Amino acid sequence: MDTESTYSGYSHYSGRSRGSHRHGERSRDRHKSRSKDSRSEKSVTINTPPAEPLLGDSSLRGEQVQDDNWGETTTAITGTSEHSLSQEDIVRITKDLEDSVGLDCRRYVARSIAVILGLLVFFTPLAFLVLPHILWPEKLQSCGTACEGLFISVAFKLLILLLAVWALFFRPARAGLPRAFVFRILLAVLVLLFVISYWLFYSVRILDSQDKNYQGIVQYAVSLVDALLFIHYLAVVLLELRQLQPCFSVCVTRATDGETRHYNLGQLSIQRAALAIIERYYCDFPIHNPALLSASKSRAAKHLAGLKVYNVDGPGNNASAGMAQSQSRAMIAAAARRRDTSHNELYYEEAEHERRVRKRRARLVVAVEEAFTHIKRMQEEEPKKAPGDVMDPREAAQAIFPSMARALQKYLRTTKQQHCHSMESIQQHLAFCITNNLTPKAFLESYLSPGPTLQYGKDHWLGRRWTLISEASVTSGLKDGSIFLLKCVDFSLVVTSKKIPYVQMSEEYIDPKSHKFVLRLQSETSV
Repeated sequence: MDTESTYSGYSHYSGRSRGSHRHGERSRDRHKSRSKDSRSEKSVTINTPPAEPLLGDSSLRGEQVQDDNWGETTTAITGTSEHSLSQEDIVRITKDLEDSVGLDCRRYVARSIAVILGLLVFFTPLAFLVLPHILWPEKLQSCGTACEGLFISVAFKLLILLLAVWALFFRPARAGLPRAFVFRILLAVLVLLFVISYWLFYSVRILDSQDKNYQGIVQYAVSLVDALLFIHYLAVVLLELRQLQPCFSVCVTRATDGETRHYNLGQLSIQRAALAIIERYYCDFPIHNPALLSASKSRAAKHLAGLKVYNVDGPGNNASAGMAQSQSRAMIAAAARRRDTSHNELYYEEAEHERRVRKRRARLVVAVEEAFTHIKRMQEEEPKKAPGDVMDPREAAQAIFPSMARALQKYLRTTKQQHCHSMESIQQHLAFCITNNLTPKAFLESYLSPGPTLQYGKDHWLGRRWTLISEASVTSGLKDGSIFLLKCVDFSLVVTSKKIPYVQMSEEYIDPKSHKFVLRLQSETSV
């Protein structure tokens, strides 16, 4: 009897200890989840964009998934500092500053060399004409009518050459390329050798001998100017006309969301093809939205977070090794069962999201139409008001914006676009629509469908650095099957090129008489 009571008491005590152990584990799990949530909120708060989005971005913070090594990559916010930088950020900023300084120095050096070479080319014919009058004026023969006519020819040709060089070589730089342009260097070397050879011939045959035939000297200067004009024509062909004929079809794919565009390019080097693709990317590709890519990550994290295995026997039991194997098998089986039903969850999630988007969109359209109707009413009443009571478009936009702000905010949050539009940009766009008498549909087009990157604020594209990654030299030309990457901070563009095939066409002659035919009708009909 005593033994049974003792055993029952021991079992009751062990049950309470197991229950308290499970309760302790659940409390520790809740405490860890709270601490992880608080730390994840801190890590996201650091990376807010400089332009304030419309009424906050709390929904975006809730969608982000914390990585496994958050403790090593997260910068903590303390009460004594508002801005914190990690060692990696300091190294990256230092490297960016060094690269920018080197790029600026290289650009200024190239521009200085081009200016010096241009001045040498422009003043060389003038020096050919002036030096004889300075060194041996008493020995020169008189210049006749033909010689004076050559002066006019030289003057106009130099003016045309000056304007042509300014239009072709002194345009504002569109971008900073990693390597120099090969054709520009070849043309500069050709011009330099050409001018040096003319100076050598001039110094040997004219300066040393002090030639008295001034008309021949003028003709020599005219021939130099003519040759320089032909070299400029060669530069136009190599730099501008050569790349106009399409030779390659390139496929540009954004690595994050698979957005793809196809372009036709001419005979360009890899770096100049990359520049052309980046310029077209800003105009053709919809803006990159990382918030739309977090749905699949959050769904996978949610599935993995829902799998928990408890050890009710405690860590000190001898069967802990066998429990580890059983836990792994249980995790695999549970993951397989969830994978079988994940497509249903995805289907219903997308259907629910589309329903919410349609609902928010309908509310937004109604709110905007009512606001624009109010604007029309105000415009009709303006002639009756005093001159001081008439509002400008900016004031009108600020007056009607609160009536549509809530519906617009909910729609932007539902479609993950709240970080792309700030309140100031929305009011500016609304004032622009009021000024130009645009319809509500024209106002909503910027928010209902994502537009190209250039339609948004400068903080989304201004000063963005691109990195060109290519196995072949960036100065080599495009070839069939060339592959290179354009890497940015948030995403990368994968570019593949295919050569446009040679098209063989043949002509087939069809005799016009072969199309003629005769229709014979029977006079008798069946009864």
